[in-house]
Amino acid sequence: MTDQFFTVTQLASELGITPRAVRFYETKGLINPGRAGKTRIYTQRDRARLILILRGKRLGFSLQEIKQFLDLYEIDRTQQEQLTALLKAVRERMHLLEEQKVALDLTLAELQNVEREAEDRLSQKAGKLAS
Repeated sequence: MTDQFFTVTQLASELGITPRAVRFYETKGLINPGRAGKTRIYTQRDRARLILILRGKRLGFSLQEIKQFLDLYEIDRTQQEQLTALLKAVRERMHLLEEQKVALDLTLAELQNVEREAEDRLSQKAGKLAS
């Protein structure tokens, strides 16, 4: 499996993204495929990095943050620095999401009150029209 190579189309299809998205991550310096003539050749390493990139995006990390995590791995193969930075970023992201959740819950509660008030007023108006 370590000798397996992918074209941009194969890699994109396998990961459920477009070839354009794969090339976008390449232009951002997040993956660096080899070349066979004019054809990009992606390795298992590129595939693994792309999986990490997509996961990072799903979790709300910026491309800059994702690049920093990936670059740290290249610098420190023990992953100590990478894992420490990742842990810090994950905790910060969780804190931010918790704050957003509280704000969202408050907004939903307020909208539910407005909904009830509007329904009550409509009921009152319908009752007056019927009498």
